[in-house]
Order: sequence, then structure tokens, then C-alpha cells
Amino acid sequence: MVRLHVKRGEENLFIYETLVTEKVEDVLRGVLPIFNGRLKVGRICMEMEELVKHGVMNCPEVVQLTDEQVSELNIVDPWIEKCIPSGGFQSNPDPIRRRCGSQPLPEMQKVLESAMRDAKELISKKLLESGKCLTLKNVQEALDILRGAVMIVYPMELPPHDPIRMELNNTEDLSGTQASLEVIEPTKAQLWFAGRQMIPEDKLNVYFGNNEKCKVIVKLGKSGEGQPGREPAISEETRRELMLKAYRRQEELKKLEQDDDDEYLNSSWADSGSLKRQVHGLDNIKFNFGKK
Repeated sequence: MVRLHVKRGEENLFIYETLVTEKVEDVLRGVLPIFNGRLKVGRICMEMEELVKHGVMNCPEVVQLTDEQVSELNIVDPWIEKCIPSGGFQSNPDPIRRRCGSQPLPEMQKVLESAMRDAKELISKKLLESGKCLTLKNVQEALDILRGAVMIVYPMELPPHDPIRMELNNTEDLSGTQASLEVIEPTKAQLWFAGRQMIPEDKLNVYFGNNEKCKVIVKLGKSGEGQPGREPAISEETRRELMLKAYRRQEELKKLEQDDDDEYLNSSWADSGSLKRQVHGLDNIKFNFGKK
């Protein structure tokens, strides 16, 4: 199996295993759900952090209004009374009024926080650092953990307008958000290798050869973004080693330059009277000026 080190720009993502006889379009169909799935897990965890603090999402009619306006318009959100966390809640108003302020009790907070930790661990970049592959099964397991935790804390389900419920039901609307720019649609996905776009109809061996045991870096891109930056000729670790050697060499040269240029005159071979003393037998004469 060839191992693809998948990157998005300069960001390392995960390792994906496949065969060199697979077509590029088939590889994209395998890589893209993992990439978008990781983003989905990240978005859910971000919203769950707010759920832990401030409870479920207010209905859209309430979010943009103040308490006085809600009272004047007599707007009642029926989901607030239905979606009571297991064991009760404590008040913790949301300063931006997105959520109702009914914070789950500490025990239920721990359930949600533990689920978030476990889900993030399943799709962590530590897998790449340890040489392990990330699969769609890992992503699905992470989503199942988050879904299970939400069902434990909110057995009656979250409101239909809560982003967490929409994400888990795949009914989320990301239009107009930063998240929509991060997600890559299948029709716009591209793979790049060594600064060259990989043609969907080609097989991987067109680019990598027939060695099934190789590991290569590919970059995931979106049509219209242009060619991603190429990988450096040397790795970051090698570059640091070369810089350290160059620094040491520079310090050695500085030390040599600081030595006295006339220091050699103190050497015996540079003594102009040395030969004369040897001829007259005066070389290596020592005088003893000790007391009688």
C-alpha cells in the first residue's frame, strides 16, 4: 500500500493508504470525506464548548433581540422548556445571547467535555506524527461519541435550530461563514504532487511509479486556488542541522581571527639567534642562583 501524506497548503493533515493502481478520482473520493469530516468534528466541538457554558441555542427570532424586545413582542421559545439537561441546570447567561443560559450541572459538563477530548484524540494530528493512518471509520467514531454524549445530557434532543443537532444530522447551513470556505466540495477538489496537478482519470503509478511501499506528500486543493506552494528541497530538521554547522564554523573562524597575528614569533623556530647559540654551545644553558 502506498502511503499518502496529505497536506492542505502547509498544514499537515493525515496519512491515507491506498494502491498505486487506484485512480486519482477514487483517491479523492476517499480522502475528501475524511478531510471534511475532521472539519465537522472541529465545528461540533467548538459549539459544544458553548453548550457546556450556556446551554442550548436560542431560536433565531430571539438571538437578535434584547430581553426588553422579547418581552414586548411576547416571543416564547418552546424549545427552552423542552430541552432541559439531565439532572437540571444552573444559570449562566450568554453575553452574546446566542444560547439560553441554562448551563448543565457539573456532572453533565464532564460528560460533554470527555466526549470532546475523545473525539479530538481520534482525529488528532498525533496519528500522523506516529505514522498511523486516519480512516473514515475514525471520523465516524468521533461523530458517534459526540452524538452519544449529547443524547445522554439532552435525551429529548437539542432544538432543530441548534448548530450541533444540524451538524450531526448533516443539515447544517454554512453559507456566509468562514467554515464554508474551509470545506471542499467534491466537484472542486484537486490533488497536487510535486507542483503538478494530478489528473482525475490517471492512476497513481503515473506519478509515483509501481512501488507500493513508498510514501509521498500530496496536497489537497480547491479549483480556482491555483498551484499550491512546492515542498522545500530539504526538510526543516535538515535545514536546522545545516544552520547549526554553519554557525559553529563561523564561530571557529571568528576565534582564529582574534588570535594575535605575531604569536608565532614566540615559537623557537622563529628565534633568529637560535642557530648562533647552538654553534657556540650556549643552547639550553641553565643558571642556578640558589643560596650557598
